[in-house]
Amino acid sequence: MMTLVRNGQFVEDIYTDARDLEPVPVDRPVIVSLAQWQHNRDALLAGGQPLGIRLQSDQPPALVASELQHFAVVALEFPKFRDGRAYTHARMLRERHAFAGELRAVGDVLQEQLNYMQRCGFDAFEISAADPLAAWQAIENDHTVWYQATGDGRPRALELRQRT
Repeated sequence: MMTLVRNGQFVEDIYTDARDLEPVPVDRPVIVSLAQWQHNRDALLAGGQPLGIRLQSDQPPALVASELQHFAVVALEFPKFRDGRAYTHARMLRERHAFAGELRAVGDVLQEQLNYMQRCGFDAFEISAADPLAAWQAIENDHTVWYQATGDGRPRALELRQRT
């Protein structure tokens, strides 16, 4: 069972993963695939429920950039640990498209990568570890200095060095 961790806390997932559901429910919060969104857009918007979209790693956020205002959640899939396209997509959503909703990491989400995912803008994670909160807490203080700039606003090592 997947556990949802958002901003370092267990949270209840109110969304139904509608990827395999047909017809797509329009009476409750759902996360739909890109194809479901494209085929059911009007019905989903008419339902008025909170919406999320799940993008596969080969589906860049530009495909939905003009419609991001309809989504409370964008779930980016990591199909396997060595496929890093979702990192780029996360940064594009946060920095280029100014997406302020929940950015959820789904799929092969590994504890060792949580810190890097967070740096790229993810704030929610579906974690399948035996103890997901312990997995999250283990990474919180894992790194104290960063060398690369990202959109999370934390100062880089160079900036910290220049202050002293």
